[in-house]
Amino acid sequence: MTAIECPDQSFERGLALLKEERFEEALEPLAAAHHRDPANARVRSAYGLGLALARRSFDEAVELCRSAAKQEFFNPDLYLNLARVHLVYGFKNEAVRYLRRGLMIDPAHPGLDRALCRLGERRRPVLGFLPRRHLLNRWLGRARHRLGGGPRSLAA
Repeated sequence: MTAIECPDQSFERGLALLKEERFEEALEPLAAAHHRDPANARVRSAYGLGLALARRSFDEAVELCRSAAKQEFFNPDLYLNLARVHLVYGFKNEAVRYLRRGLMIDPAHPGLDRALCRLGERRRPVLGFLPRRHLLNRWLGRARHRLGGGPRSLAA
């Protein structure tokens, strides 16, 4: 970061580097912006995402992103960042939950919609009265997939 760079420039530079998937490089300007303005929810969320992607600091990253989403609960971008942090660590169910929460705020948000589509959604179990992991549901689900069947369950 140059000596005359303001926090907004650091933040924007960090976001640009995140988009380019240059996570380690993005961490420095995001940390500088967070250090200068720790109360800014957008900065805190982006810094949390950067920590998750570059340093694999799950606890700190989730705490930063959650606190940002609580502060600006109306900002769908913060839910997208929180979902991305959960995806980095393989918590797909939590990620889907946050993506849906963001879509409740802004149903036309392209990033949230795109992320949810990329994840795909599971079909309902074939036999809704049995658990998803039950042997019959697994076997019938595979058969339904091979035959190209729809998402309707036999129990519904």
